[in-house]
Amino acid sequence: MNTYAILSLVFAVMVFPPLGVYFGNRARDQIAQTGERGAELATAGIVVGWVFTIMYVVFIVVWCAMAGTLLSGSTA
Repeated sequence: MNTYAILSLVFAVMVFPPLGVYFGNRARDQIAQTGERGAELATAGIVVGWVFTIMYVVFIVVWCAMAGTLLSGSTA
């Protein structure tokens, strides 16, 4: 089992999703060269990492928009 594939899924779900994408790509490269197992984990880490990254970005944009609306409304 490829270590980067395991790290990919763990980082994507629990720690920092962009690292899950990075480790997933590294794992796929290593698996293609060495023939190790773990291609499914690497793919899952990439997909989950991108989904969570997009969710975090949307959350930050919405939060900034709400904070901007509240701050601009209270000073008027």
